[in-house]
Amino acid sequence: MSRIVRQLFLTLIILGLAAGPVCAEKLKVAFVFLSTINDMGWTQAHYDGMKYAQEKLGDKIEISYTENIKAPDAERVIRDYASQGYKLIFGTTFEYMDPMLLVAKDFPDVAFEHCSGYKTGPNMGNYFAKMVQGEYLAGYMAGLMGYKNVGTVATNPIPEPIRGINAFTHGLLTGLDEAKVEHGDTVNTVAWLKAWRDPINETTVADTLSKRGHDLIRQMADTPDSSIAACNNKVPAIGYGSNAAAFGAKCALVSTMWNWGPYYVDTIQQVLDGKWKPREYYEGFNQDMIKLSSFSEAVPQAVQDKVMKKLEMMQQGEDISLEGPVADQAGKVMIPEGKRPTVPELMTMQWLAQGVKGTLPQ
Repeated sequence: MSRIVRQLFLTLIILGLAAGPVCAEKLKVAFVFLSTINDMGWTQAHYDGMKYAQEKLGDKIEISYTENIKAPDAERVIRDYASQGYKLIFGTTFEYMDPMLLVAKDFPDVAFEHCSGYKTGPNMGNYFAKMVQGEYLAGYMAGLMGYKNVGTVATNPIPEPIRGINAFTHGLLTGLDEAKVEHGDTVNTVAWLKAWRDPINETTVADTLSKRGHDLIRQMADTPDSSIAACNNKVPAIGYGSNAAAFGAKCALVSTMWNWGPYYVDTIQQVLDGKWKPREYYEGFNQDMIKLSSFSEAVPQAVQDKVMKKLEMMQQGEDISLEGPVADQAGKVMIPEGKRPTVPELMTMQWLAQGVKGTLPQ
């Protein structure tokens, strides 16, 4: 090495040491959860998605979360995170929509993401998953197996559960007709909790429906209690949100499950890359936003194969979950033959499909 080159090399080393190591600042990400992270349902699914993002993105991010936050306290918690320098905040339930929008207006340099709502802003987007696809498949499976007197433990009478009930019933009728099972005008009786999570009433309602002769209990609440109650009455169930069988409902034939992890990774990476923009995101099996659990041994292989064939169609982008014709309870065609509802129509759905017994509470 020549004297000049050696001197240049030493100079570069000294300059490097003087500058010190370059450390990229971690992106601070916050999650606000409706219930506890071990509720065995809705919140646990979001928490699992958060942990997935943490594993995938590692040292690039710093994550905090607050659990068990009800609507009246949401604005305070979201505002606190924004004030503390968190640059991306996820609000994981419908009730956080308006509080988050208020805070977003005061912190234009923070990215806000709201789950299941319909309002957006210059720095607030919303996201949700097409659980209607999973509900259609669960109903289709039940119909193929001959269940024709289902009892549904429903949550709140807003568009999200309503379209789920309609998709499940549409799938149920499709399966019954395909299996050539005779059935009455109504095949799905709906009882409303008027709550997302109410373990005592979930158990009571499922117990009542079971004892009234319903041959299958469909869980819609955020906990598996209604499925567990069905099992205790030796009536099969369909789980919702997370795998009900894994939480004690061994009679669950299948569960429709949220899968938030891929979305959280993608959104956080967009913020890291400086490419994030608010969007209205609504995808299903095609983007791995939802899953079906493994089937119970009680589900015949031939039925499983038929359900999985339709799932593969949805993975390719063909959404048949509410493909017409679909009529309302009065027989009026709401979705014409061969047509599918638009996203705005799904987000504002306020009618129950033919085949459903029950009314929408005021």
